[in-house]
Formats: sequence, structure tokens, C-alpha cells
Amino acid sequence: MSLCSYLTFDGNCREAFEYYRSVFGGDFASFRTFADGPPDMQVSDAEKGLVMHAALPVGSSILMGSDKASFGPPLVIGNNFSISIEATGREQCGELFAKLSDGGSVSMPLQEMFWGACFGACTDRFGIN
Repeated sequence: MSLCSYLTFDGNCREAFEYYRSVFGGDFASFRTFADGPPDMQVSDAEKGLVMHAALPVGSSILMGSDKASFGPPLVIGNNFSISIEATGREQCGELFAKLSDGGSVSMPLQEMFWGACFGACTDRFGIN
């Protein structure tokens, strides 16, 4: 299992991650725009060039980020970060998600995603995404 920082941007994720790459070096482990999503993803043509997911290895950690899409919650600068947990398998993923969402709120139920991973989003009882 590993913990990663996840940052959300208001249209400038690409610029920010190019900057972070110039600071920390290395290459992106992943860099996808909303245009790379499935055809039924509800994004406007204007949003298709925005970053859906960027991952930059930094030492033994990974800095991840995306731009906010219109279907997501409003972006609040200062609260535009979360902790991402990469579980060792589906069972551990389900257990951790259930525990972390207990007493909090689920914004996206845990489910298999088009990129081949299980994903969900919640805010824990302490307000941490």
C-alpha cells in the first residue's frame, strides 16, 4: 500500500505539472486528458484538453493531479488536495474504503474504472478527501 498526494487545479494542471517536472526531474508515469476518457464521459469539448490524471514520481512517492471538470464538485483553493491510497489488491481496497468512508461521505462509490483500476472517492469523518 502507498499514500500519494493528489492536487486539483482550475485548468492549469498541465502548466503546474510541467513546472513540478522541471523542479523534481523525471518523466510522467501517466498523463491523460479528458479526451482520453470513454465516449460516454460527460465533458464538454472545451474540457477535453484539460488534464484528467497526471502522475509524476518524486523519490519513493508519486505526485498526482488533475483539472476540475464541470461534473465534479466546485474547486476551493486551499482545499484542492486529497490523499490517494494505492491498495495492494481489490480486497484491501474495499476494506480501506469502507473504513475511511465510515462516518464521512462517499462522493463516488468504489467501482471498476475504464483505466483498469478500482476507484472511489470519499471524505472521511475529519473532512479529509
